[in-house]
Amino acid sequence: MRVIRRQLLTTAVAALSACSAMPPGQTLELGAQRLSYTRAGPVGRSPVVVFQSGLGDGKSVWADVIGRVAPEMAVFAYDRPGYGQSGNVPVAAAAPPRDPCTTARELHALLRATGVRPPYVLVGHSIGGLYQYAFARLFPGEVAAVLLLDPTHPEHWARMQREAPAAARLVGGLRATVFAPAMQAEFDAQARPECLAELRAAAPPAVPVRLLVRSSFGLGEGEAFQDLARRLEAQWPALLPGATRRQVERSGHYIQKDRPDVVAEELRALVKATAAGPAAAAP
Repeated sequence: MRVIRRQLLTTAVAALSACSAMPPGQTLELGAQRLSYTRAGPVGRSPVVVFQSGLGDGKSVWADVIGRVAPEMAVFAYDRPGYGQSGNVPVAAAAPPRDPCTTARELHALLRATGVRPPYVLVGHSIGGLYQYAFARLFPGEVAAVLLLDPTHPEHWARMQREAPAAARLVGGLRATVFAPAMQAEFDAQARPECLAELRAAAPPAVPVRLLVRSSFGLGEGEAFQDLARRLEAQWPALLPGATRRQVERSGHYIQKDRPDVVAEELRALVKATAAGPAAAAP
């Protein structure tokens, strides 16, 4: 999880600047949760592009990308529990952990409840990329393509503690002092062994997969962290076979903000590619 102090302090400002460009949102009660979501684009258009945000971010982080692609493709974005306009994370002892499997199933249930039918082009940033990887593994028959932006590798935190300890100490300090409850819950459950074992046992979808990675790193992300990040990027084809990588010039971790033009370009290419093959569909 590539979280640094500068990004955390600017997230709120960036979200506010993007909100005005977001299409109107709606809310829905799903179990014990109140979730806020946005749908835009041509009604009935398939596949639907489904966005998943990074740690601490609501759906507004995608405003610049959605503004570019919504005129031509159907899109769906939402706030996870504790973010944006969605309700807070349940604090009961019996509440499920906020691990990637739980989050993927939550998104799947929300899509069904709001009438958004597959196939889906999954888009995820940072830990949202890990969540979309989980969705692709758990529901492969409903996925048409995957686009991951600087995604969190399933082994990222464990390896970061071993191989980039200085950066890990910084993130650990931020977790204790800066992270909101929803962020702490997701951070702590990102590598839950039961979930990762389930994902390893599941078959991945045979669909186009594109990985966009940054060209620059920030404060606190030293040489050891950068080396680890590049090694983990190279492992994504083993997690999602056929994944191809593109380093995005003039971009930091927030590729969707630094280069929304590139993200929109990649989405158009992926949606076009899905039209060339049989559409995935759920019964």
